[in-house]
Amino acid sequence: MTVILILVSFLYYTRALAIIHSKISDIAEKNISQTAGLFDLMLEGYNSVTKSLNGNYELTRLLQETSSNPAVSVINERSITNIIGAAFYSRKEIVGIHIITNGGKVYSYEKQFAGVIDINYAQTDWYSKLQASKGNMVWLGLYSGSPINTMQQDTVFVFGRQLYDLMDYKSIGVIVIETDPAPITEALSNVSISPGTRVFITGMDDQLIASKGQQGAGATGFSQLPKPSQDQAIIVDDTSDQLIVAASTALADWTIYGITPKSDFNSEINQTRLYLFVVVLALIIVSTMLASIVSRTIASPLKLLIREMKKVELGNFSGSVNVNSFEEINSLVSSFNRMVQRMDELIKRIKLSSVSEKNAQLQALQSQVNPHFLYNTLDMIYWMLDEKGNERLSRVILSLSQMFRYSSNWEEASQTTLRQELEQIRHYLTIIGSRLNDRVQTEIDVDENWLDVVLPKMTIQPIIENAVKYGLEPLGTPCKLQVHAERHYHQLHIKIIDDGLGMDEATLDQIQANLRKRPSLALEPVSRPRRGIGLHNVHARIGMMFGENYGLSVESRQGEGTTVTIIVPIPIALQGGRRDENSNCG
Repeated sequence: MTVILILVSFLYYTRALAIIHSKISDIAEKNISQTAGLFDLMLEGYNSVTKSLNGNYELTRLLQETSSNPAVSVINERSITNIIGAAFYSRKEIVGIHIITNGGKVYSYEKQFAGVIDINYAQTDWYSKLQASKGNMVWLGLYSGSPINTMQQDTVFVFGRQLYDLMDYKSIGVIVIETDPAPITEALSNVSISPGTRVFITGMDDQLIASKGQQGAGATGFSQLPKPSQDQAIIVDDTSDQLIVAASTALADWTIYGITPKSDFNSEINQTRLYLFVVVLALIIVSTMLASIVSRTIASPLKLLIREMKKVELGNFSGSVNVNSFEEINSLVSSFNRMVQRMDELIKRIKLSSVSEKNAQLQALQSQVNPHFLYNTLDMIYWMLDEKGNERLSRVILSLSQMFRYSSNWEEASQTTLRQELEQIRHYLTIIGSRLNDRVQTEIDVDENWLDVVLPKMTIQPIIENAVKYGLEPLGTPCKLQVHAERHYHQLHIKIIDDGLGMDEATLDQIQANLRKRPSLALEPVSRPRRGIGLHNVHARIGMMFGENYGLSVESRQGEGTTVTIIVPIPIALQGGRRDENSNCG
C-alpha cells in the first residue's frame, strides 16, 4: 500500500506539473497573440493617418506652391495647418504632427505650440531613416522627448514616412507623427504573466523599440533570442530556466518578446509538492497503524476460520471456531458454526431418506403416460367413426386430435407462423360449428404474402375462444366471425371481428387498462382452476417477443360486436413489394 501510494503521488505530481507548465505556456501564447493583434490594429490606424495626409491633393499642392505675395503665403500656411489639424484630431493619442519639406520648411500641429524646432534635424538618425525609405511606413520607436520640438520632453512614440506628389511621384518632404506611448505600454502589459516578466519590442536590426518590466540581464542581446519564421507567427520556448514567447507583427517588422523566469510560477508548485509530501507521510503512518490493527483483529480470526473451512472440505463436520473480534467477524464465525452443524444434520437425514426417495421416483416414472398414446387413441376413434359413416363426429375427433398435438408440442419452439395458427383455428372452428349447430359463420381471408409472418404460439385461438364464449354463444342466433389481415407500414394487423354481444364501456376500459400495464408473463397459481390463456397473457407474450410497440388492441360496442387487433412486425424478407400506408391484405 505504501509503495502504491508513493507511486501514485509521484505520478500525480509529475502530471500536475506538466499540466501547470502547459497551461502557463498556453496562457502566455494566447496573451502574446492578442498583443500582436492589438499592435496590428494600432499600427493600421496610424498608417491610415499618414496615408490620408499623403493622399490629400490639396496638401501636396500647397506644400509645393511658392508665392511672392506674403498674404498668399500666410493663407497657404494656414490651410496646410488646418489640414494637418484635421488629421491631428482624428486620433486622441496623437501628440504632434510635423511635415518637413525638402525645401526646409516645417509645418507642425501639436499640443504645445511654444516648441523650438531642432535646426540640426537633417543630421539626426531618424531623419536619415525617413529619407532612405521609399514611401513605406517607418516605425521609429519610443523617444524620451520629441525629436523635433526641443521643448517637448515627454516620452512619445514616433513614426513617419516620405511625402510624395502623387501626380509625378516625386518626394516633397517627410511626415513625422508623435503619439502618446500609453496604448503601447498597456498592450505590452497584456503579455506579462508574473511580476518578473520582461516584455520587449525589437525592430528589424534587433534594436529595442519599446520595453516594459525589469531591465538588466536579458534586456540586451536580442539576436540570441528565438525569432518567429514567416510561416510561424508565434513561438514558445521553455527549454531553459525562462519561458520565452515571441510573436511578429504583420504591418511592422517587429518582434514582441515575453520573458518570464520559471522560478516565478515554480514557487506555488514547490508549496504543492511540500503539502503532498506531508499528506503522503501522514497517510503512511496511518496506514501502518491500520495494518497492525487489522492484522490483530481481523486477519488472525479469518485465518482460523479458513483453517476450519479446509477441514469441512475434507468431510469433518464436528469442529467449531471460537474467536473474539469485531461484531461482524463474530457473526460470520457463528454463522459458519451453525452452517456446519446444519450440514451435519442434513447429511444424516439424507442418508435415511435416500432409499425411499429413489423408490418414489421410480414409481412416478412408471406411472407416466406417453402423450402419443392419447394421439393414437384419438386416431383410432376417428377411423372407427369413419368406418361407421359418422363423418360429422369423425371430423370433430380429427380436429380435436390435431389441436391436442399442436397445443401440447412446445419442445421445438414457442413461436409459430400465421399459416400454422390459421390451420389450428380451422380445427377449432370445426369443433365449435358442431357444438353450436353451425350458428357461427366464419370467414378467414388472409393474403398468402403474410402466411409466413412469425408470431407467438397460441395467439389467435385464445382470442377466438373468448369471442365465441362471451360474444357469440350467449347470443343464441346465427352470427358471424371474421379473420383478416391488413398491412400498416412495417406492421401486420390481424383483426378478429365478431358481431356478438360486445362489451359495455366499463368492461372495455378495464381490459384496455390491463393491456396498457404490460403485465409480466406469469403462471397462474396452482390452486386456481385453469381458465385458458387470456388476452393479457397473449398481449404480454407478443410484447416480450417483439417489443412494446406490438401487442393487442380491443374495440367494442355493446350490442354491435367486438374487434381485437393483433399487431406484429412484418419480417424484412416479406416487406418488399407494396409500400402503401394501409394495404388491405384480406
